[in-house]
Amino acid sequence: MESARCKAFLAAVEAGSFSKAAEVLNYTPSGVSQLVNALENELGFSLLRRNKKGVIPTENGEKMLPAVREFLLQENRIYQLAAEMNGRLIGSITIAAYSSIATHWLPSVIRAFQEDYPQIQIKLMEGIRQKVTKWLDEKIADVAFLSYKDPMPYDWIPLAEDQMLAVLPKTHPLAKEASYPLQNCEYERFIMPALGRDVDVVALLQENNVKPNIQFSTLENFAAMAMIEQGLGMSIMNELITRKWQCDVAKLPLTPPQQITLGIALPALENASPTVKRFVKYAVDRLTC
Repeated sequence: MESARCKAFLAAVEAGSFSKAAEVLNYTPSGVSQLVNALENELGFSLLRRNKKGVIPTENGEKMLPAVREFLLQENRIYQLAAEMNGRLIGSITIAAYSSIATHWLPSVIRAFQEDYPQIQIKLMEGIRQKVTKWLDEKIADVAFLSYKDPMPYDWIPLAEDQMLAVLPKTHPLAKEASYPLQNCEYERFIMPALGRDVDVVALLQENNVKPNIQFSTLENFAAMAMIEQGLGMSIMNELITRKWQCDVAKLPLTPPQQITLGIALPALENASPTVKRFVKYAVDRLTC
């Protein structure tokens, strides 16, 4: 199986059309189409549905995507190993991360890494836990930065504990207290981030048998904080996500105290490419000191 055909198929799926895939690969659209056709002929079934708007994967195409990504990852790993043996580091890294980590931790790590390895391409993808783990499972991402949850199906490297906070309007009766009783979430106008699917917050509430009075949901925590600032309700967030945002809100530790563990997850550190291993080392050295 030729890797060029696999790259053309993957690029077409990710770009949504042969013309956009051609721009990414520096081919002509007809060249991309011919490569995908050749792969389909080799496999014996269609991988893409073509229409006037572009292309989308067929059911068989969807099933083939993880294997194609794995094939290309292994090819890339071979080249990276050979380069490492020759004293060079090449390749690319795709990182999936919580927005809090992508905002407050990773920029300094990426800067330091790029200063030493400017030839390495880095792609950073932000999302909630469900998206981050999906990108890791589908081999779209090489490494992920997120919180620990049992069961942990990946190799795990803990980095730091992050305190969970109650975020309240400044006018809230408890805004100047030393802490916020978690049980009170049952009586407040609760704003749930991540469209009601914030895994860390949901788990925290369930573990403490608290059923929040959810009035609003947002995609991003920043929108939730802006709503809190306007007195529309309160929420629970990890401390890291609340940093540096200019919202006039009160942030209190919880009673009982709650925290999450943030760290690095990847399918298998031992089998990771030299480039990924080197980046992980940079991250650990800079985020655990």
